[in-house]
Amino acid sequence: MRDNDGVTSALEAPATRAHAAVPPRLIATDLDGTLLRDDKSVSPRTVAALAAAEAAGIEVFFVTGRPARWMEVVSDHLHGHGLAICGNGAAVVDLHEGPGHHRFTMVREVGHANARETVRLLREGAPGTVFAVEQTYAFHQEHAYPSIHVERPDTYGDADELLAPGGVTAPLPVLKLLAFHPALEPDAFLALARAVVGDRVTVTRSSPTALLEISGPGVSKASTLAMCCAERGIPPEEVVAFGDMPNDVEMLTWAGQSYAMGNAHPDALRAAGRRTAANNEDGVAVVIERILAELP
Repeated sequence: MRDNDGVTSALEAPATRAHAAVPPRLIATDLDGTLLRDDKSVSPRTVAALAAAEAAGIEVFFVTGRPARWMEVVSDHLHGHGLAICGNGAAVVDLHEGPGHHRFTMVREVGHANARETVRLLREGAPGTVFAVEQTYAFHQEHAYPSIHVERPDTYGDADELLAPGGVTAPLPVLKLLAFHPALEPDAFLALARAVVGDRVTVTRSSPTALLEISGPGVSKASTLAMCCAERGIPPEEVVAFGDMPNDVEMLTWAGQSYAMGNAHPDALRAAGRRTAANNEDGVAVVIERILAELP
């Protein structure tokens, strides 16, 4: 059942989920397909809602698969407030000083040797897979990797050479591997990759294409968010989370209150306790406005 603001108020939730009206202390929101509209803009309504939440003492975390250098899309619109968990949990970045001055406060790397072995396993399990390597301050890709990002890589080369001891990636941590397959269906590629690599790494996806995002073992949006919340003494039941894709599933499951967007992937819809309006309809703002209106 949906109310006038487009929020589903009576979705069946997992039995372990608490839906008591606990005033939240932290909002954790995905960006693409969630907070951002399809044109990558942040609506004035959403900007105002996030500012009002922070004014009410509710901390805002942006939790995204994006690398840190792509966070201007948020800080340009939102005046640099908030923290960002980037790379699906691989790094925490302080945005308070504004564009061009982002500071890493936590790094959870894949590890070069682990990345090399993951590449080997995926090449064997899914021939034709091509790779890119995301680092704290660099990006590298194979020549056959598609031009689906907004930037040119720092280096082109075979993934084995890029990740080799003493190679171009050696000086910096590897935050994430990107694996693309030109023929496989996205969810099928995700299932195959998870079966092939096991718990060596964390594999997820947020793209509509067969592009997988590979982080270190145990690294996810949820696990890094949990670390950040523990540092602040914030339990899961005082967190409200928003997301739309498989890389949001763990976070939506972990948070005490969670909302999948109206445009969400079926996995995100199943993981979330509730559903809000689509990203193009300011679904995050709709919920935040309601939360603020219900504060004592």
